[in-house]
Amino acid sequence: MLKLRCVVERITYQNPENGYSVLKVKVKGYSDLVTLVGNLLEVPAGSVLLCEGDWKIDKRYGNQFVCQSWEEVMPATTYGIEKYLGSGLVKGIGPKFAQLIVKQFGTETIEIIETDIDRLYEVPGIGKKRVELIRESWEKQKDIKNVMLFLQNYGVSTAFAAKIYRQYGKTGIEKVKENPYRLADDIWGIGFKTADGIASKMGYEKK
Repeated sequence: MLKLRCVVERITYQNPENGYSVLKVKVKGYSDLVTLVGNLLEVPAGSVLLCEGDWKIDKRYGNQFVCQSWEEVMPATTYGIEKYLGSGLVKGIGPKFAQLIVKQFGTETIEIIETDIDRLYEVPGIGKKRVELIRESWEKQKDIKNVMLFLQNYGVSTAFAAKIYRQYGKTGIEKVKENPYRLADDIWGIGFKTADGIASKMGYEKK
């Protein structure tokens, strides 16, 4: 399989039930946006993805990169960081403040938000209320990523991982570790067979 690093520019289509998504992404070396398809639910515009998959020519839609697996990586360029922060993913930061924050901190922006968020007060026009909103939203996004990454290690699709997070919130890891079979009762679309497969990968004895 091939690897493709890209920045999500916009979401063309997403199926919330099975996670199938069609995204337009920016790829270094390509003048036009590339079509990326696969199980990419809960991936917002502005995200930087490292995808594995293959190119395919669709009779109707043309050249596409079919993603088999992916991981989100933090953007490393000022363009990517500004796009990521301005996507609406982090409450309190829209395109305007994303531009101001990146202008102030450059490529160190993500590290500063992660480790020393109070430095946002150095950005003109950002008050206490906005910084607290950004802090709260950033922590929530970390919780989502932690739960999703944990579940993907046990073969849980992105679509189901998103449903599990919506059901349990940041306690998702704890709930699944405690009893993976509860997923069959609590999460629509996950039956006993799927829950048993997850449990088996986690080292539980088969029921």
